[in-house]
Amino acid sequence: MRLEGKTAIVTGGASGFGAGIARKFAAEGARVLVVDINKTGADALAAELNGLAFAANVADKASVGALVDFALERLGRVDILVNNAGVTHLPTPLEEVSEDDFDRVFAVNCKSIYLFAQALVPHMKRNGRGNILNVASTAGLSPRPRLNWYNASKGWVITATKAMAVELAPAGLRVNALCPVAGETPLLASFMGEDTPEMRAKFLSTIPLGRFSTPEDMGNAACYLCSDEASMITGVAMEVDGGRCI
Repeated sequence: MRLEGKTAIVTGGASGFGAGIARKFAAEGARVLVVDINKTGADALAAELNGLAFAANVADKASVGALVDFALERLGRVDILVNNAGVTHLPTPLEEVSEDDFDRVFAVNCKSIYLFAQALVPHMKRNGRGNILNVASTAGLSPRPRLNWYNASKGWVITATKAMAVELAPAGLRVNALCPVAGETPLLASFMGEDTPEMRAKFLSTIPLGRFSTPEDMGNAACYLCSDEASMITGVAMEVDGGRCI
């Protein structure tokens, strides 16, 4: 029960890594608000976890504001924020990625972190404590060809995490990031271009431990970084990648 008594918001929480994090947090005693643009999925997981659900577009300021108002009204305070929501573009030569795809990737992967910081950091500062966990990617550390602008967005997340950690530490807030390799999530096919046994084998050959990241892997790492056990850890981009970045 490492998170007993704590409250947490998990964005992109209805499936994939977000669902794994939400389940682990609930199992460790946290009350979880599952946020997703997929209201049906968010409602279903919240019911499973005896938590709360909210449908939101994390790249829209009004939507994020409404979500934070809801969270503070229903939870009383927010101890943990997990910025997990993310999207990618399909593997494409960098000069052929459409402007719409570029804008969408940076709005969901980057702007959302800025919007949540605007909405929640003042609350956390008043409390004198808080944990923000941003889900980056190995793509931000060891970029793959043809995912250029996705790679760049996750590099932004890593730098933003470190910058936030330095500035917010005196206020008692910790900010860290997780860098998973691709996993069994709805984005896997998009990363690979196509989900075939051949493409999976090719992808797995680049991971020394020989398997994808799982939602459980991410939940375990997230739980540690957001628990009091990690009270001296801030500004870290933890690789949850089976050795992919070595």
